[in-house]
Amino acid sequence: MKRLIRLLQWLLKAAVFFTLFAFALNNQQDTRVHFFFGTYWQAPTVLVVLAAFALGVSCGVLGMVPRWWRQRQAARQVRETPTAPPTPPTAPTPNAPNTAQETPGGA
Repeated sequence: MKRLIRLLQWLLKAAVFFTLFAFALNNQQDTRVHFFFGTYWQAPTVLVVLAAFALGVSCGVLGMVPRWWRQRQAARQVRETPTAPPTPPTAPTPNAPNTAQETPGGA
């Protein structure tokens, strides 16, 4: 059963690879990306798409870095904090004076 699953995973990976490879071969025409002040970048379409994907991934990772740092710091603090055994709650002693004052009339 494991061998069948592993074979299916490899087939899926091969299908994705060949699909992307065919995409790259079909999109070799030049594309022009216009920036500010009349500047532009001219490259094959597949490189433009790959650059846009890489830029999006890098922006996503950079946006997540502060949260990752905070979570790692919190996990490190929890790991380094010594845990003391919980103290059992103490019951009030029967000889202790009652400090609550009652109002006249019982209300």
